[in-house]
Amino acid sequence: MKEMDTKDLFNLSGKTAVVIGGAGVLCSSMSEKLADEGASVAILDINQAAAETLASEIKSKGGSAIGLRSDVLNIESLKAAAETIQSEFGKVDILINGAGGNHPKATTSKDMSFFDIPQEALKWVFDLNLMGTILPCQVFGKMMADQQSGVILNISSMNAMRPLTRIAAYSAAKAGVSNFTQWLAVYMAQEFSSGIRVNAVAPGFFLTEQNRFLLTDKESGELTQRGQTIISHTPMGRFGVPEDLLGTILWLLSPASSFVTGIIVPVDGGFSAFSGV
Repeated sequence: MKEMDTKDLFNLSGKTAVVIGGAGVLCSSMSEKLADEGASVAILDINQAAAETLASEIKSKGGSAIGLRSDVLNIESLKAAAETIQSEFGKVDILINGAGGNHPKATTSKDMSFFDIPQEALKWVFDLNLMGTILPCQVFGKMMADQQSGVILNISSMNAMRPLTRIAAYSAAKAGVSNFTQWLAVYMAQEFSSGIRVNAVAPGFFLTEQNRFLLTDKESGELTQRGQTIISHTPMGRFGVPEDLLGTILWLLSPASSFVTGIIVPVDGGFSAFSGV
């Protein structure tokens, strides 16, 4: 392999990236970073206005982006978005699967036993996180298979490795995402091209709009009991911020990791290494 300069190892200039859930807290930061690194970014989100607003902000800074509405659980919606992206940018080099989340009705509590969680709530969480990763891979992964190159990055979770209390469906679904990541990495390399790589990141505890008031008090901003427990089990002593993911995703998406596929990288402040004592 030809030796590269460091700047070339992480070069994304001329690439086209599709970011699913691209207007969310974590993925909006990724979208902006990819644009900063020279990629054209297609921001797909169920919230079309948010996707378009973020794309406009990126373009105002000199970047290349489009914002599109897409439903990750509707394959025709994904195919329609793919056609627009193909027309606009001509190809897809990068796919980030960032759609996901939990649902209050699928969370155990003093008032909700696991045995009483509604089936539809469990299915909602499982579909969004696991099927919402698989279906985009069918659509955009097919484009990569046809062109014999590309990088897929899935968003798993530390819950996949060490399931947390209360969120059974979310933990199981993210474990499925990790397993599917490894399966797809092997499939793409063996059946199509070693130039197609599939990896995942497993974020630890990041404050998002979904978990903010589970981990911090809405009125005071102080940590809840659950938030305090998490911080006490995170050696770095803080929650993650979106920027903490950027170095890892840049490595996994760029030529710097050209011999890396089928791995799940924890970005968790040491949570997975700490035994509690």
